Amino acid sequence: MNLNAYGFGPAEARQWIVVDIGVTFGREDAIPGIEIILPDPSYLEEERENILGIVLTHAHEDHIGALGWLWPRLRAPVYATPFTAALVREKLRERGLLDKVALREIPLKGRLTLGPFEIDFVTLTHSIPEPNGLAIRTPLGMVWHTGDWKLDPDPLIGETTDEAALRAMAEEGVLAMVCDSTNVFVEGHAGSESDVRERLKRVIASCRGKVAVTAFASNVARIESAIIAAQACGRTVCLVGRSMHRIVAAARSVGLLSDAPDLIDEDEAGALPDENVLYLCTGSQGEPRAALSRIARGEHRNVVLRAGDTVIFSSRVIPGNEAAIHHMYNEFIARGVHLITADDEMVHVSGHPGR
Repeated sequence: MNLNAYGFGPAEARQWIVVDIGVTFGREDAIPGIEIILPDPSYLEEERENILGIVLTHAHEDHIGALGWLWPRLRAPVYATPFTAALVREKLRERGLLDKVALREIPLKGRLTLGPFEIDFVTLTHSIPEPNGLAIRTPLGMVWHTGDWKLDPDPLIGETTDEAALRAMAEEGVLAMVCDSTNVFVEGHAGSESDVRERLKRVIASCRGKVAVTAFASNVARIESAIIAAQACGRTVCLVGRSMHRIVAAARSVGLLSDAPDLIDEDEAGALPDENVLYLCTGSQGEPRAALSRIARGEHRNVVLRAGDTVIFSSRVIPGNEAAIHHMYNEFIARGVHLITADDEMVHVSGHPGR
């Protein structure tokens, strides 16, 4: 989970910006009964009158997920690029805050001035549209806040990393760098989304019966890859799970997925021959109420997978979720469903750089 604060000025007149305001998820083996964990904003709440804005780098839950709960305690304007803003609007609407929060869109590669902070949004690549690093200039120097990133030469959705901006920052000089360290203990290079797309085409082409692909819903490039791979194999895509529908709607609202073919609903998918349908499902982490877990238990109202069908896990196992995911694997295997994971084929790459 992420919540960073940058302050400038003497203690009696300090001004603040908040960067990201996310959640993390509870682990049954560590804190039973707790699903979501929020950062503690108590100190910032005391400084609420001096917070100039909440600036969001991108739309992953660990960067925006706490906004609906914590904004009433901070009450500052929120700044985000278009795709992130589209998802934030839905979160605020769910919490009854849409008409209360000043949500201001910043264009890609835009600049924002808040008091002593001059902030440039720098385009990077990650596993979600519009990941931004923030070049935060102050009278004392520049802080380079990377957000989440990797170097992907072909991200499929959005632009490549703005290397010219990075070079310009290096020439200007950086006082401090606050950097994504997710894969600091992982050796090697993160692959490209374009490699996953090509592998998905080959893997899906080899499948018989129904195919279900599960991925992180926020990875719009992966959603597009599954749609394109399905189309190449004569399959039509059906979205299964609320998050999939929400992300696709947000992507289309800002002009993404505009060339993707029409998707079908669960009733339409049920009427197609098995070889002509691909289900794109939420629940890659074994969340008990998510679509894929309900399918694995045979409890989904419209989607049934049987012996000979295939589930492709286009995702990684997040630490702490191993037991839930392996339990879901076992339920599918007991039904005779084939499983393909990133250990079998290159159907997933990380959104973070290796060491």
